[in-house]
Amino acid sequence: MTEAKHDDNVLDFKNVSVKYGAIEAIRNISFQVKKGQIVTLIGSNGAGKTTTLRAVSGLVKPSSGEILHHGTKISGMAPHLIVRRRISQAPEGRGIFLNLTVEENIDLGAWCAPSKATFGADLEHVFTLFPRLKERRKQNAGTLSGGEQQMLAIGRALMSHPEVLLLDEPSLGLAPQIIEKIFEIVIQINKDGKTVVLVEQNALQALQIAHYGIVLETGSVKLQGPAADLLKSDEIRKAYLGEE
Repeated sequence: MTEAKHDDNVLDFKNVSVKYGAIEAIRNISFQVKKGQIVTLIGSNGAGKTTTLRAVSGLVKPSSGEILHHGTKISGMAPHLIVRRRISQAPEGRGIFLNLTVEENIDLGAWCAPSKATFGADLEHVFTLFPRLKERRKQNAGTLSGGEQQMLAIGRALMSHPEVLLLDEPSLGLAPQIIEKIFEIVIQINKDGKTVVLVEQNALQALQIAHYGIVLETGSVKLQGPAADLLKSDEIRKAYLGEE
């Protein structure tokens, strides 16, 4: 990947910890997300990746530390206010409304877009990225394949005009050819000017498209740095890429 064009911090994690009862899911994690980058969080199940995204979205409140968006503290802020700050998430498991049509699901994503005047253009942009959704716009979301449902979850998140798009396991449970398509779309979304924070178990593909990587292990940052450097790390290649 080429270097991002901007170097200002969009998100800044400062010694963030999150607890679920007595269980500390993440502890004292610190990293920055710079404008225009794809930043990927990798690690095994239970490493704290999803909790990290949920903390950004306001779905969980840090027990200590703070998360800043362009220097403004957002940790502890209500989720709908964070979306209004143009941070949107496509959650793990997609979270779409199966009994609503494709178009109705997409429309819901626009409820807090900065301007309703851009709705038509935003909708057309989603349909350009995901032509299959346009073909199925009147179908119930429950009739879509797993890959199509993932496309719908991403398309819905894009309708709020996000500056930062949070993607949680977009390749989970999908066939290899669909995974490849999803990653191509993530690259295109980034080229369109959106900063992407990507949680992904497919470490190789995630690091191949990312500018920066953070490796989480049992709730802590084990390693972080330019994705290209992490790909060259023997430790990463053995632990996460299955190489001897």
